[in-house]
Amino acid sequence: MNTATLLTERLRSHRLSAPARTVTDAAHHMLAVQSQDFTAGRWALAARTRGPVRLRDVDRAFDRGDLVRAWTMRGTLHTVPARDLGWMLEVTAARQRQQAVSRHRQLGIDDGMVATAVRALTPQLRDGGRTRAEVFEILEGVGIDPTGQRGIHLLFTLTIDGRICQGPVAARAGITRDQRFVLAEEHIREHTRPADPLAELFVRYIGGHGPAGVADFAWWSGLTLGQSREAVERAAGRVDEVDEGLFVSLQRPRRATGAATVHALPAFDEYYISYADRTTVCAPEHLATVGPGKNGMVRATLIEQGRVIGCWTHASATRDAPPELFAEPAEPAAVEAALARFAHFAGD
Repeated sequence: MNTATLLTERLRSHRLSAPARTVTDAAHHMLAVQSQDFTAGRWALAARTRGPVRLRDVDRAFDRGDLVRAWTMRGTLHTVPARDLGWMLEVTAARQRQQAVSRHRQLGIDDGMVATAVRALTPQLRDGGRTRAEVFEILEGVGIDPTGQRGIHLLFTLTIDGRICQGPVAARAGITRDQRFVLAEEHIREHTRPADPLAELFVRYIGGHGPAGVADFAWWSGLTLGQSREAVERAAGRVDEVDEGLFVSLQRPRRATGAATVHALPAFDEYYISYADRTTVCAPEHLATVGPGKNGMVRATLIEQGRVIGCWTHASATRDAPPELFAEPAEPAAVEAALARFAHFAGD
């Protein structure tokens, strides 16, 4: 597959040239959208949805319980359809738990501390849940110091154990970055479990990210190469191998008429970060500028015809400040339109 075709197909599978009807549909198609930056994660879904989506439209999907945010893989927060959280953790929790052992030992997190946290938090997270700050106050009240990342790692542990997740968006003035931690068994109304969760994870990854291969899936899922190869084998017949080791979905969304040629994608966007090799979409000389950098950040990008042409910030979209372009865009007006779409999304 040549690069031009690969980029065209990825734009389509990412719902950038074939946007979904609703935010919830976009989330279902992507399965998991990286969301440690909550605003970025919400924009990632809006950017993949038809029409002038607003921030409040995405927040309503969280408030309704259609979407949740959780540490689903690689110890990283993702937004996922609530109904899919359980089976995803069934596949990825053991690997995440294994990777966290050393850090938890440093923080003094053991079975006793986890049990204490469960006893203290379970009754408090009913009826709407609690914000992170409120959770940390509860932990302090039972003698657990949440500082030094201890509190976050306890929340991570309770999440991958299937006990809690982040649900409704906390009411704040402006763009809130707070959610309420809720009990998964109480908050998630509907659960689904595919016949083969490992195969399903690969099939759904390819559906939202293909064309891609086993190394890409291993990076994205955080699973070992051995587990990833097994996933490919078990998904035989459910994906199409279009090139040696390169897979696409059997059913791909139809490209929209008049689809945008430029997209303002958020920090940590799946289009850039969810592959083992990012040089397909970004010139090697610009990888260090985009990230991940020493601080782990991956900057928001401007994509033209599937390739990274620059970086931007929320401020550059909402305050009419110029983005950082690596080259002159073929369609400057399309860049302005892409940034204006985010400004509309984030506006009151």
